[in-house]
Amino acid sequence: MEKDERVLRKFKPRSWNELKSNDSWSIFKIIGEFVEGYERMAAIGPCVSIFGSARTHPDNPYYQVGHDIAYLLTQKGYGVITGGGPGIMEAANKGAKEGQGASVGLNIKLPFEQFPNSFIDYDKSINFDYFFVRKVMFVKYSQGFIVMPGGFGTLDEMFEAITLIQTNKIGRFPIILVGHSFWDGLVTWIRTVMLEREHNISPNDLDLFVVVDTAQEAVDEIDKFYSQYLLKPNF
Repeated sequence: MEKDERVLRKFKPRSWNELKSNDSWSIFKIIGEFVEGYERMAAIGPCVSIFGSARTHPDNPYYQVGHDIAYLLTQKGYGVITGGGPGIMEAANKGAKEGQGASVGLNIKLPFEQFPNSFIDYDKSINFDYFFVRKVMFVKYSQGFIVMPGGFGTLDEMFEAITLIQTNKIGRFPIILVGHSFWDGLVTWIRTVMLEREHNISPNDLDLFVVVDTAQEAVDEIDKFYSQYLLKPNF
């Protein structure tokens, strides 16, 4: 208690008022990002989001797979949404551009590694300050998630989508993980620890995603899903 009081005494009342004021005004910036995102994304048509590491170099085999997935999606009439940065995101936007489909980039402002790549359509590049606003755009305007090997951000986006579907907060859409060699260890842990040992998920939760290896398999999974369901916004 004494420690808490010492910490509180370091802040003058004016500082607390300024802090509360800043919190209130930030709401308008958040609303502004939602409004711009909704207005610009509403007209893009059916799209699939492709996620993966910003650190993947063009000589990495997954870079080419990301490119090929995006290209094949455009030949099926889909546009492609990425996080707008380098690596897998660049590969996917490049494939979409070469396939003459919509190439969308939802860029996040970061102090490192995140700069818009040059393959995003000039009218479909949107910058965000807030991760949570950006993630809403991915979920709302994607007809599927294709998840390439990546880091914490890739896992965050994947698991959030799985959770939203699991809890019926959004309609189901395909979630496809690319690369057995990358994902199998995680999937095995989910099955043997989360499901079988701890009983933290249900057996049918494992059906919320599928793992493939090739670009064609990933696109076939999208096709298979929408042979049964209509294309529509997720919420």
